[in-house]
Amino acid sequence: MEKVRLGIIGLGAQGGTYAGFIHSGEVDKLEIGAICDIDPEKKALSAEKYPDVPFYDNYIDMLESGDVDAVVTTVPHYLHTEIGKEALSRDIHALLEKPADIYAEKVKEISDLAASKPELTFGIFFNQRTNPLYQKVKALIDDGEIGQIRRTNWIITTWWRPQAYYDQSSWRATWDGEGGGVLVNQAPHQIDLLQWLCGLPEKVFSNVKYGYQRELNVDDDVTTILDYGNGATGVFITCTHDIIGTDRLEITGDKGKILVEDSKKITLTRLKDSETDMNRNMSWEDAAKIFTGNGFDDIYDQETFEFESVWGQQHISVLENFAANIIDDTPLIAPGSDGINGVNFVNAIYLSSWLGKEVSLPVDPTEFKNALQEKIQSEQ
Repeated sequence: MEKVRLGIIGLGAQGGTYAGFIHSGEVDKLEIGAICDIDPEKKALSAEKYPDVPFYDNYIDMLESGDVDAVVTTVPHYLHTEIGKEALSRDIHALLEKPADIYAEKVKEISDLAASKPELTFGIFFNQRTNPLYQKVKALIDDGEIGQIRRTNWIITTWWRPQAYYDQSSWRATWDGEGGGVLVNQAPHQIDLLQWLCGLPEKVFSNVKYGYQRELNVDDDVTTILDYGNGATGVFITCTHDIIGTDRLEITGDKGKILVEDSKKITLTRLKDSETDMNRNMSWEDAAKIFTGNGFDDIYDQETFEFESVWGQQHISVLENFAANIIDDTPLIAPGSDGINGVNFVNAIYLSSWLGKEVSLPVDPTEFKNALQEKIQSEQ
């Protein structure tokens, strides 16, 4: 196979973006095999922009057409695993949009199915993993540059969305249609990156506001305390109402600290001796110098790394990596089975908020499903 024929299921904002990239030849080893959407207007749009590409209004028909080798699911979150399983069961490769689903148990089901078909490629669209900045952060951590992680803090409030954004469609920002708010729509990339870089917490305690600054039922403001189980802690903050938002990630270890600002600049602070050794061996006289603002040059050095992110390149990189895995077994940047981690993370944040207490990961799937169904019923 020289090129993978990709079926795009859902020709909305994301599906349209991917179709544009592929059609313009920006994605290596990938071509549009077919497009599917239930909206009649999208059929006309597809005929105008991609007249030679088959169009379907039923994804099962597309899967059984022979027109596609793989699919990407740019559809509402609840449908990602449903469509993905139908594809895999027909020996068609599947790339799920984020989040993999709302329910962790459904992600486990498709992951188990994919594991039983190792000849198929099962990926998830965590495009931030292709960002050179975050790849650098991961390499620094994995190489032991800051030692054992003690604390994580991520403030990611650059997701400002006006009411008009939510009013675009009836399913958006609802429990029934989308399964949540900022945690399942805007922040899944940071949720994935945090667990990819630092591991999943064992417990969370969250304070979540629902319809705090917007007219909606779902979350638009989140503050969560993380417990990694080994003494390390963290805080994750996100919202959609800060028009002048902050993107600041700090990862502190016993040998230094990584600071990421605006997803553009890394400041790496390396301790010349670990904090544990300094605490054990430093005299009071030397410590006093630090308290008075002197002696810092003796205990650490700093290095900065700056990156320019080209819009769209990260999405293109995921698509190219997905195709390369199908064609020549290039390792996946984001295997689909990784999707369950972020879903478990988000499920725990919600459940902690609803129960008003700390909860452990993974949450009980039945308890979460029942609690979410109550939210859905309240919208009726």
